[in-house]
Amino acid sequence: MKNFILSTVATLALCGLLQLFLPWWIIAVVAGVVAFFVPQKPGFAFLSGFVAVFALWVTYAYLLSSANNHLLAEKVAVLMTDLTKNSIRMLHLITGLVGGLVAGFAALSGSLLVKLIK
Repeated sequence: MKNFILSTVATLALCGLLQLFLPWWIIAVVAGVVAFFVPQKPGFAFLSGFVAVFALWVTYAYLLSSANNHLLAEKVAVLMTDLTKNSIRMLHLITGLVGGLVAGFAALSGSLLVKLIK
């Protein structure tokens, strides 16, 4: 449990910091590297990467969207009506889901790479 919390917090902090300067896909690199160096079972590694980036991206999407009174988010939600049902919250959750899945699978890959090397 200690390693799960450590890897979740490390992934969240490093992704949050590095995304300010690097492309969005740095989350995959960070999640994979953290999972490689923090030993845990593959399922927990996936969950750790997913939870960290899901929370980061949902929060960041909300903060960016609220800065302009959700004007752009409303228009995007209308364009994606089939998925969002015109809901900004659903758009934020889909954003978090995409980032969480990318980081989760990268963390799973990092965890399984440790097993492959051993």
